[in-house]
Amino acid sequence: MIRAAGLDGVLVSFGDHLSEPANRAALALAAAVSRADIDGIEECAPSLVSVFLRFDPLHLGLDALINHLESLLSDRDWYAAPLPEGRRFIRVPTVYGTDLAPQLEEAAQAAALSVEEAVASLSKARVRVQTIGFAPGQPYLGLLPDAWDIPRQTALTKAVPEGALVVAIRQLVLFSVANPTGWRHVGQTALKLFRPESDTPFFLRPGDEVQFVQASPDVVARYADDPDGGAEIEVIR
Repeated sequence: MIRAAGLDGVLVSFGDHLSEPANRAALALAAAVSRADIDGIEECAPSLVSVFLRFDPLHLGLDALINHLESLLSDRDWYAAPLPEGRRFIRVPTVYGTDLAPQLEEAAQAAALSVEEAVASLSKARVRVQTIGFAPGQPYLGLLPDAWDIPRQTALTKAVPEGALVVAIRQLVLFSVANPTGWRHVGQTALKLFRPESDTPFFLRPGDEVQFVQASPDVVARYADDPDGGAEIEVIR
């Protein structure tokens, strides 16, 4: 579905709820639009199941842009399109539970799992960065197994620290800065996601894949001064 979003925006949506094919389509279309370098498009940003395009109406009319997008959308099955090139697989040392991540047991109970089963499920999952949002460089990652289709809390946690791993509705969110949250804090990493002094201030990119590998508190503490938090990084080929 293509629809106008204000005077200088267009939203292309691939679904009304999160799914792997819809997210794949959004990432693939955003990459294709960026490669096409269409004169008049000033911004192209994928979200969970949509792509937002901001354009300059003085250089590109709305009707012309919609016609271009309709032609592009009819070119292939975007739900089965290859993901963007240059993606990475990143294994991040993560403490599950303890005082560093105090809501693991609560989250496991909500998922009808034992704590041991919950840690095994979360630490073995290879999840994709579906979008970046809410805070600078903050990723939404998924999808987790069905057991993790658990709701958010009904009240806010006043704050979780930078590097906190939280879970709800079959997704993980890794916090780039300390913030309040309604998601349950199940893991803690030393990874620095937002690096404003860098030429690439957001460490993770949509399409990257991440595994939060179980580690002891001592291991994670060892990487406190390492912006990568001890992560192992490889390019997906």
